[in-house]
Amino acid sequence: MTKMNLGTHPFLLGFEQLERMVEQAAKSGKDGYPPFNIEQVSDRAYRITLAVAGFADDDLSITVENAKLVIRGAQNDDGQERVFLHRGIAGRQFMKSFVLADGVDVKGAHTEHGLLHIDLERAEPERLVQTIQIKKG
Repeated sequence: MTKMNLGTHPFLLGFEQLERMVEQAAKSGKDGYPPFNIEQVSDRAYRITLAVAGFADDDLSITVENAKLVIRGAQNDDGQERVFLHRGIAGRQFMKSFVLADGVDVKGAHTEHGLLHIDLERAEPERLVQTIQIKKG
C-alpha cells in the first residue's frame, strides 16, 4: 500500500501538521498499559476512561501540552517494607497521550471505582462565509 503524503496532495492544502499528528498518535498507542476506552457521549462530547486501580488521585496528573492530552501516573512508595509472595498487580509508572483536534477541550476529570474518566468536548464550529473580491488587471 502506498503512503499518501498529505502535504503534497493537490486538494489538501495546509494539512502537513495533520500527518505529523497521525504519526505521533500511532507511536503513542503502542503501550497497552493502562487499558483505556474512548467513547462518544454525544455529537460533540467524548470520554476517555483509563483503568487506574491502585493509583490515588494524587498519583495522577493530567495536562494539555501542544494539543496533546497527557495523562501520567506514578505511585508514591510509602516506604514500608513489604514482602510479596506473589505480585500480580501492576504498580508501574505510565504516560498516555492523546492528540486533540482543534477545538476539542478538556471539560473535567474524575475517578470512580478504580477508573479515571476524562470528559472532552468539541466546540461548535463557527459558521463563517468570506467573500473574496476579484481585482481587475
